[in-house]
Amino acid sequence: MFEHFGEIGSAEQLNELAENILNEGDTDSLKALAEENGIDEEFAEDFANGNSEQFVDAVTAAVGKISVETDDLKPKGLMEDWISYIEAEVLEDEALAKAVRKEGKSLKGCMASLLEAAFKTRQAVDKEIMDKVKLTPKPSRVEFGVPGMREAKKIIREYYLGGKE
Repeated sequence: MFEHFGEIGSAEQLNELAENILNEGDTDSLKALAEENGIDEEFAEDFANGNSEQFVDAVTAAVGKISVETDDLKPKGLMEDWISYIEAEVLEDEALAKAVRKEGKSLKGCMASLLEAAFKTRQAVDKEIMDKVKLTPKPSRVEFGVPGMREAKKIIREYYLGGKE
């Protein structure tokens, strides 16, 4: 992840690097920059052909980073939902999109914040519910806690915008 060009902290930095690469006439490196940052190759082609004044905007840069980090994380189940929450929030809030792209902020860091909240809010599952669970051996006690969508979105915003690493 980010092996060739490194972690790039903003859409502006991506655009500057893309401009420099284009000025050198190196469209292969421009496509490699796009791929490494989760940017559709069409953006690189449009930029290279002069059909677009900039390589990416803040939202495209953020969604690209999330995509690359998701491929690295290989999430399952609830984490996939949490990532969808992040993407939805990024599409609605450019400040969050910019924060997602910042160096040092990562999908794994955000997932850690969400899991931390889940552990802090866990509670024992009711015995009558546990009696209906068909597991062998049946656990004698289960504690469960997961932030709902509203709380998860709040935690996501706090992680990316609030300075917590």
